[in-house]
Amino acid sequence: MISSGPTSKSMRDRKLGHRRVNEAGVVTYKKKPTSELMAAIQLGMGQSIGGLSSITERDVLMQDFVVVQSVFFPKEGSNMTPAHLYSDFRFKTYAPVAFRYFRDVFKIREDDFMMSLCDEPLQELSNPGASGSIFYITQDDEFIIKTVQHKEADFLTKLLPGYFMNLSQNPRTLLPKYYGLFCYQCGGKNIRFTVMNNLLPSGIKMHEKYDLKGSTYKRKASKSERAKSNPTLKDLDFNENHPEGVLMEKEYYDALIKTLNRDIRVLESFKIMDFSLLVGIHNLDLAAREKANVSLQRGKSFKTRLAQFSTALESITAKADIDDENEDENFPPGGIPARNSRGDRLLIYLGIIDILQFYRLKKRIEHQLKSLVIDGDTISVHRPAYYAQRFAAYCANRVFKKMPVQLGIVFAYLSQQFINTCIYHRNLLILVFITAIY
Repeated sequence: MISSGPTSKSMRDRKLGHRRVNEAGVVTYKKKPTSELMAAIQLGMGQSIGGLSSITERDVLMQDFVVVQSVFFPKEGSNMTPAHLYSDFRFKTYAPVAFRYFRDVFKIREDDFMMSLCDEPLQELSNPGASGSIFYITQDDEFIIKTVQHKEADFLTKLLPGYFMNLSQNPRTLLPKYYGLFCYQCGGKNIRFTVMNNLLPSGIKMHEKYDLKGSTYKRKASKSERAKSNPTLKDLDFNENHPEGVLMEKEYYDALIKTLNRDIRVLESFKIMDFSLLVGIHNLDLAAREKANVSLQRGKSFKTRLAQFSTALESITAKADIDDENEDENFPPGGIPARNSRGDRLLIYLGIIDILQFYRLKKRIEHQLKSLVIDGDTISVHRPAYYAQRFAAYCANRVFKKMPVQLGIVFAYLSQQFINTCIYHRNLLILVFITAIY
């Protein structure tokens, strides 16, 4: 008998949604090489964003949410588009004036936005999404470009007026920051994608990463995922690794839970469910032991980031960073300070992701079928009101916990002792090195 196990597993690794990887390692999306796709969408975005300069800035009107601009890019070029080496394509921009307003809310200048997206080649992330989405990141680490399905793009366009109202009232949010929605059309294929904020800075090592939903059914990372160098773990993994949760001082815990609860209410009002909390954990003490701070690459400093309210700490407080004394190369910016049960100093980077899942008929049927064989309340897919309640309770009572005042004092003392020890050993090594030379 011929075993099909390894072969089928290999095929699953090479085929995920519309994403394919051939024998030569070339990645395609809807049969279009992602390298060509990247170059074409950079051309399209450059023309689209640059073209907005001719539109006078004004208040956003209701009709602005349904406007779709379409530009044809022939290979030989035109009076509006440059010549290029790729197949002829059409590029669509959804609600350009509305998205310009969203970028303005986060203090992103149009020329900076265009330079970030189009001036240098994008970097394709090696780990695709669960649906086989393609992810690109800009060289300055500011923005993520993600392909989305047709239904997700349609839902986002319908969501825009409510999204506009929410951002107008409160720009400090852990919801995804959408900076643009586009569509690349070529050879009968439509590839839609959004531009969003980058939650997890690539220059900062994430010692742990979790995708949390507050459910338990099939919420443990697979063996293949855990074997990766930087796996994305799930709820049951978090419960096992952090039985006491992540401890925060009262100021940060209260600000985080208040922001989460406000965002969850917004999602529930739009009947959105099956969203996740993406959590990246940078362990400062572990990084010091690994001497990771020597090779830490900060990229842009926090003070010169293009987008305001773009980091986890800024999204929940008015502070840009923890304090001035921590603004050094060994203390990465933007994370929320916390501790684990062992007392290690942590920086938490987080945000709500995958909010384009509407509780439509397909999701209702999925929940009903799964409920026939297991407890329905343990399933990820659930009606929005229950999903919101369960998600909020899990975050507030299980994932994050308020640090007792006495424990905070003890941890602060131990941290200072740890820092003093590191400085002592560093100075000792320098002395030994100098002695050896002379």
